Amino acid sequence: PVPTISWRKVNGHNPSKARLRKSQAVLEIPNVQLEDAGMYECKAENSRGRNVFRGQLQVYTYPYWVEKLNDTQLDSGDQLRWECKATGKPRPTYRWLKNGVPLWPQSRIEMVNGVLMIHGVNLSDAGMYQCLAENKYSTIYASAELKILASAPTFPLNQMRKTIIITKGQEVVIECKPQASPKPTITWKKGDKLLRESKR
Repeated sequence: PVPTISWRKVNGHNPSKARLRKSQAVLEIPNVQLEDAGMYECKAENSRGRNVFRGQLQVYTYPYWVEKLNDTQLDSGDQLRWECKATGKPRPTYRWLKNGVPLWPQSRIEMVNGVLMIHGVNLSDAGMYQCLAENKYSTIYASAELKILASAPTFPLNQMRKTIIITKGQEVVIECKPQASPKPTITWKKGDKLLRESKR
């Protein structure tokens, strides 16, 4: 006799969007998602007995970005840490390019699981960087520019006053605010003698 057919997802529930056609002989899952993956079982039975078939549904996806790069400005000597994060199935792997040329680990450059770290950046590290995330279905790109700030100390906006007149016994504040990159070390002298901190 014509068998009765039923479907079930082993270790889970049938997707709510699933539908059956052709006297339940065909299971259709529209708009398949990652959570639909799993083992499915088709059972056919009539008065003479029953038989079961199982099949594994595997769902793959293109990589897509969870976290991208942002253009960054750093002082010379700072540390760069960029992370690009993608998801997909199979899990994406990452590669880095600098100005279109593959970037490789070096003494100052580390690359681990989508994280790029450059220790003690200098002007030679400036440029356009790309992170590539890829699995066997597709490759996606994220780009960002690294600018390195490097300049000798100057006082364009914060010139110190040539003369400060103050009454004896009052407090005086003299500010030294140079523009420089990286951050400069500052020393004070009175005449030719180096000033040292004291209670005053």
